Amino acid sequence: MRKLVWLAGMATIAGGGLFVLASQEPDIGLRITKSSERPRMAIADFRGAGDAQNYMAVFNQTLWADVDSAALFSMVSKSFYPMHNPQQPADFQQPPVVSESRMKRGPALPTSGNGLWMTDWSRPPVEATYLTFGYGAVQNGVLVVRGFVFDMRRDYPSEAQVIGKNYTASVDESGARKAAHEFACDIITQFGGTCIAGSHIYYTHQATKMATKEIWAMDADGSNQHSITNFNSPTPGSSFTAVSPDGGKIAFTSFAKGQPAIFVFSVDPPRDLKFYNQRASVNATPSFTPDGKRIVYASSAPDDNCCRIFIADVNGLGFRPISARPNIDVEPKVNPKTGTEIAFVSGRSGHAQLYTMNIDGGNVERITDGTGEATNPAWNSNGRTLAFAWTRGYATGKFNIFVMDVVTRKYLQLTHDEGRNENPVWAPDGVHLAFMSNRGGSEQIYSMLANGTQPQKLTSQGYNTNPAWGK
Repeated sequence: MRKLVWLAGMATIAGGGLFVLASQEPDIGLRITKSSERPRMAIADFRGAGDAQNYMAVFNQTLWADVDSAALFSMVSKSFYPMHNPQQPADFQQPPVVSESRMKRGPALPTSGNGLWMTDWSRPPVEATYLTFGYGAVQNGVLVVRGFVFDMRRDYPSEAQVIGKNYTASVDESGARKAAHEFACDIITQFGGTCIAGSHIYYTHQATKMATKEIWAMDADGSNQHSITNFNSPTPGSSFTAVSPDGGKIAFTSFAKGQPAIFVFSVDPPRDLKFYNQRASVNATPSFTPDGKRIVYASSAPDDNCCRIFIADVNGLGFRPISARPNIDVEPKVNPKTGTEIAFVSGRSGHAQLYTMNIDGGNVERITDGTGEATNPAWNSNGRTLAFAWTRGYATGKFNIFVMDVVTRKYLQLTHDEGRNENPVWAPDGVHLAFMSNRGGSEQIYSMLANGTQPQKLTSQGYNTNPAWGK
């Protein structure tokens, strides 16, 4: 129980749409649109007039990545696209009509316009259900992007528009990414998804193995990486971050004052909100309740015997224990749906395993089967599915990411034979996960869909662990 031993050791240091995830697990509780059943989306490259063209490559790349990652569409490779792409609805030009076309089913329709007619996109080889297109220009010192989505199953352009909207931003790469994120969000929400652009991932960053661990933040796609804390405290620094439900605060564990203590910061701008730590050699692994008004955490109070689960107000006052002696209980996470159930890690049965209990400490129940080591519980917003790290079926210490339906206890393994994979956290859409993996040789943050597909590496510099994903 490596992680529980580490936490107990702190006291010594301080004293000094719909696809079932697996066909055999039909009630796992998560659904992701199967690629073969998704509408086919083509995204034509946007071109820009004048200076706007300098930023269209960034715009096009960002738009494609956002729409692709939503798992709502089957993306049509650009290698299948026609010779010409429309940039605005007026570009559609009706080619000559073949009189025999659709003779028995209605009026004749045009054949091909080399990319500037509906059937050029709806018929093979593209076979797109929807086409996204548009253009950019600089007007009065502002980047203006006009974006469209057309339903290519319609016969004529006048019937096809699903989205047509202007997006404005600064004339630079940051502005181009912003416009692309906003357009992608409109597309995703139009088709019933939840947009994660604009959400943030907080994580532990270590520049080198000898450097202090600090809390950093980045956008959902890995861009805009920057520091939140600059304590320069002794190793092991700061880690175990949690995000408040409204995204306005983070809580984390830090050695900034010499012993592991809990800090609560606002994030915009970063500011210490002064969490009161009860007298103990260890106060650690905080997380917020669904209303954002309280924090649950692990503490060695009152006799430095690590650790029990406590609950306190968001400022640290009004604390009281939830779990009982003489167990090592850490990493409490409150069910975001009910607010009355806590998942946590405990060594009470030997190796670290996942347990649940009521928020008053009653009805304690082990939910993993006792094999291997299970850590890092993270609730999906549906209040039924947990993601966690587990060594089940592997050598001690070789963790992989799993998801479990806590009602049926059915589980699914998402990572396989790719190094050590830990610290899963859910994105606000409940469909994506971020996690730590050393599959590339060093510890980095990755994201993936909750069925284990579409892994994306988000960090590459230094060593990065313990992600937390918030609005």
